[in-house]
Amino acid sequence: MILLCCGFFCYTAMAQKPSKSGFKVIAFYTAKNDQAHISYVHEANQWFPEIAAKYHFSYDSTSNWNNMNAEFLSTYQVVIFLDTRPESQAQRMAFESYMKNGGAWLGFHFSAFALAKSSYPDNWNWYHNEFLGSGSYGSNTWRPTSAVLRVEDSKHPVTKQLPKTFRASPNEWYRWQNDLRKNSDIDILLAIDSSSFPLGTGPKAYEIWHSGYYPVVWSNKKYKMVYVNMGHNDIDYEHKTNQDLSHTFDNDIQNKMIINSILWLADPKTKKSN
Repeated sequence: MILLCCGFFCYTAMAQKPSKSGFKVIAFYTAKNDQAHISYVHEANQWFPEIAAKYHFSYDSTSNWNNMNAEFLSTYQVVIFLDTRPESQAQRMAFESYMKNGGAWLGFHFSAFALAKSSYPDNWNWYHNEFLGSGSYGSNTWRPTSAVLRVEDSKHPVTKQLPKTFRASPNEWYRWQNDLRKNSDIDILLAIDSSSFPLGTGPKAYEIWHSGYYPVVWSNKKYKMVYVNMGHNDIDYEHKTNQDLSHTFDNDIQNKMIINSILWLADPKTKKSN
């Protein structure tokens, strides 16, 4: 018990103190289940080191989710989930403790996915309902297409210097079980603008959205976190080439939002209640 408490104390303290050379970021990924996600993860692991060099922080990545433990996390100021989420109870407890003790998190696309009777079941209530607030996955557009996004909170550091609306990179856009507008803890930063409709090309009718409200970037005021729905490249499945047809990080405005997110999350002055 003494050792356990000591471990939590150490990582809680260190989570808030960047190294002399700048803050440290660790990205977790799986990159196994879908070529669109694999393509995106590979792209992210090329783009983030370039951004890290430009903005003077360090970027590491790992596909070993057993590194999701107090000792390992204690040396990083920001944790990124590039595609999936922790699955073991020990990993989940370590991440929850990290976040509740001042850690920072940036999650992309599939990291918020949860669906009953799937490989990623809806079996982590704290993460999906309290932390993300979105609940389980509802549906998505298809195929991956660009959308016009609208800034919902122009005063937030994540949306600093972004235009009121901009066109995002092609993506598979998600709909959620919960209406985030009804959650007072959630600060919706970007949503799909109505000028995007119809969004998606099908062929199934429900894969094309004609109306509705769809948040795509948000933060939870109780935590230092940002969720970004982008992270699914368009792939040539039809001709079985698996060639990339789009890229996530080829959009300067969208990239600005992601950089803003990283810098805001890593800032020691950023408070959970911001």
